[in-house]
Amino acid sequence: MSKSAEHSARDVVERLCTHGFEALYAGGCVRDRLLGVTPHDYDVATSARPEQVEAIFPRTVPVGAQFGVILVLQDGEEIQVATFRGDGTYHDGRHPESIHFTNAEGDARRRDFTVNGLFYDPIADKILDFVGGRMDLEKKLLRAIGDPSERFAEDKLRLLRTIRFATTLGFGIDPETWSAVKKWAPEIHAVSAERIREELSKILLSPHRLRGFDLLDESGLLREILPEVEALKGCDQPPEFHPEGDVFVHTRLMLSLLAPEASLTLVLAVLLHDLGKPSTRAIDETGRIRFNGHEGVSTEMGLRLLQRLRFPNEVIDTVLPAVRLHMSFKDVPQMKVSTLKRMMARPTFEEELELHRVDCLGSHGMLDNHTLLIAKREEFRTEPLIPPPLLTGHDLIALGWKPGPHFAEILEAVQNRQLEGTLASQEEAIAWVRKRGSANRDQSSAPKSVL
Repeated sequence: MSKSAEHSARDVVERLCTHGFEALYAGGCVRDRLLGVTPHDYDVATSARPEQVEAIFPRTVPVGAQFGVILVLQDGEEIQVATFRGDGTYHDGRHPESIHFTNAEGDARRRDFTVNGLFYDPIADKILDFVGGRMDLEKKLLRAIGDPSERFAEDKLRLLRTIRFATTLGFGIDPETWSAVKKWAPEIHAVSAERIREELSKILLSPHRLRGFDLLDESGLLREILPEVEALKGCDQPPEFHPEGDVFVHTRLMLSLLAPEASLTLVLAVLLHDLGKPSTRAIDETGRIRFNGHEGVSTEMGLRLLQRLRFPNEVIDTVLPAVRLHMSFKDVPQMKVSTLKRMMARPTFEEELELHRVDCLGSHGMLDNHTLLIAKREEFRTEPLIPPPLLTGHDLIALGWKPGPHFAEILEAVQNRQLEGTLASQEEAIAWVRKRGSANRDQSSAPKSVL
């Protein structure tokens, strides 16, 4: 958040005060300032009613006028201005059926956690604390305002917000608040899939994601929102390849090995890559545990999970290839150069490579194939992995070939030899094709003869 945003928020406060209203910074921006963190945004709480806010500022948007919330467009910034309010009864587990306007203290007491219930007066340079938030900030403690069970009964999203704030702030959780989270965890389904996805994503993007994952598990929220991951518990693996333990332990260990700045798609790929193991687990004739085809099942299960949580297509299209292809890395030493280059040219390769690295380190610890791929990446760096093709379908037609399904096989065979370095020019490619067929030969036999 830029300094101009804070200046804009202060201007909003000053103008409201000039018109005789009380106005304060509210919530997360106050918490972050006290923690020495630059706020992501600034929210203002005021005694002015929505229509009075709209009358004072020329450019406004009624984003939540029914809840007393007006967006003020000030100097190119968007400042959310909310009238001090109290909430009526919650019947849907997310939203109050009614609100009433109140004062700053009443507004603070309807909020979720004490550290989010602070106000700051930028004019008087004064903190207003009606709920003990400053003490909890000093203790690094997340505590619900009032009766924790009542707070979570009102709004089930607060269950996930507890985990998110404990994770991102690095705070402990008040025992009564924690007990209430565990009590109400089965009710998380009152929250929309989109809001669950948003909170889960923030947890997984945190450098402290492992703690967040453990809190999801210990609270019971994991089994509610990610039952496929919960099902990995107790799915044992061959100890010669997985001395770390079952699939759940393996997945958790992989999370711990990710870099703090790991992308959301990579973290999701870690969580999903072995979802298919419980349903494909079998013991072969030698007594060894096998998970044949688990990567395909994991991909199908991962697709359903990501769609259920309303992840956007660009996330799904990055995560699923990494899941589907993660077992192909075991074959790297035997791959032809053409296969290897195609693998490395995939747009998701870098995340696939990192998934492979933590997959190995989270199990047998052998990084031979990872090291080989790093060396190959350096070896291939000076030229495109997939250069422009030496031949196209138009070239085959010019040579007298009749268009048909075999064209793709012929062109792939030529490109394979191009990637291998055995064909270096169009002339060589044309000569190679001519040796394997003429314009008058039976086209049905062409694919077998050229490959």
